[in-house]
Amino acid sequence: SRYAVQFHPEVAHTPHGAEILRNFLYRVCGATGDWTPAAFVEEAVRELRAKIGDRHAICALSGGVDSAVAAALVARAIGDRLTCVFVDTGLLRANEAEEVVAAYGPRLRLIHLNAADRFLAKLKDVADPERKRAIIGEEFVRCFEEQAERVGRVELLVQGTIYPDVIESRSRESKTSARIKTHHNVGGLPEVMALEVIEPLRRLFKDEVRHVGAELGIPEDILWRHPFPGPGLAVRVLGPIDRESLDTLRRADAIFLEELRAADLYRTVAQAFAVLTPVRSVGVQGDFRTYGALVALRAVTTEDFMTADWARLPYELLERVSARIVNEVPGINRVVYDVSSKPPATIEWE
Repeated sequence: SRYAVQFHPEVAHTPHGAEILRNFLYRVCGATGDWTPAAFVEEAVRELRAKIGDRHAICALSGGVDSAVAAALVARAIGDRLTCVFVDTGLLRANEAEEVVAAYGPRLRLIHLNAADRFLAKLKDVADPERKRAIIGEEFVRCFEEQAERVGRVELLVQGTIYPDVIESRSRESKTSARIKTHHNVGGLPEVMALEVIEPLRRLFKDEVRHVGAELGIPEDILWRHPFPGPGLAVRVLGPIDRESLDTLRRADAIFLEELRAADLYRTVAQAFAVLTPVRSVGVQGDFRTYGALVALRAVTTEDFMTADWARLPYELLERVSARIVNEVPGINRVVYDVSSKPPATIEWE
């Protein structure tokens, strides 16, 4: 028998959605509810060993929780036949490259590739967000293919793709789902690739990934780090990007995150970041007229990242963040706070 509903019971915004799923799974299907992170790790390691065999793999390590858990899982399955590659695209947050190398270098076999020039050259004058994501997805894969050739005997590419990425991107295997936006590691992959893709977390949600990561012994500061999109700041600078706009956004974003941590609110929100918009407005600073950029702040709470609500941050915090940004970041004279939920908005602006 097949059962269907024309809504999403799995998302937090659906009234009684969890109860509907619970009744269906336990009363209709007779499921036992005995899934545990330990059981998933054991089964995933067994399946990875069977699928990979004696082959070698590289892992696309971004520094986020998803790629970290994927890397730890595959490393447990095949040991030193896994090489992790961290690509510095020039689209990272402030000090992120140094933090990733320091965090993962001692734990994993890691290659740090500085590819900022090639990514920024490819993205020159590109304004459309879907085009940005496609360019970045292809360039990522080309970087990994080149590194795989240098390492030698590598046939597989491990990615930290999770289920919301698949749903929003409409992967090529889906004939019915709608594409909301292309995630660079799903719909943004090039048609022709030299490496076979392995995605051990493809059917897990973010909360499940964190449980699996804890089972694998990954430190809490990594597990609870806010998600960062694969295309990085390229989809947080609206419109065309250049080094100046990226540097401006980095400084504003760093102030927002710094103040969240200082207020002990970082863990109370699921994701927080700044967006550099193409909007310019008139202001006055030091008795002089300014015509500067508008930065938007975005912070959300969510359990599954399929739906999200805007975070009710204290006015005093937002006041401090706004004052610091307009006073410390040249070229910005106005700050706004995004109070849109998902849906209808997505968490990222692009």
